[in-house]
Amino acid sequence: MILWFSLAQVAVAVAAGLFAIVAGLAGRRPSDLSVGGLALVEVLLVVQIVVAIIAPLVGNPPSGSALEFWVYLVSAALLPPGAVLWALLERSRWSTVIMGIAALAVAVMVWRMHVIWTVQIA
Repeated sequence: MILWFSLAQVAVAVAAGLFAIVAGLAGRRPSDLSVGGLALVEVLLVVQIVVAIIAPLVGNPPSGSALEFWVYLVSAALLPPGAVLWALLERSRWSTVIMGIAALAVAVMVWRMHVIWTVQIA
């Protein structure tokens, strides 16, 4: 995993999360921008899943625990669709806030995945 890709994922997740939290606290329902931001986060996570499957095959295994990496990756991939689905079904300001918190949690997980892949020594 390259640093710039991880930073892009974290930036998109943080931006989507902060936007959703502010919109939710302002009493707004989920907007297309907040849902679209989480959709972009999910697309980037799918790309990361593909890269994480291919990378060990070409000689670039994670430096840290592969199990920990995959638990973070699967959890991060499940959070955005779940948060968006709940926010769209609930359509309340608090569901929008929770959607934003889920995006921030994904940002933390993505950074942890980057550290596991590139920095830790097995």
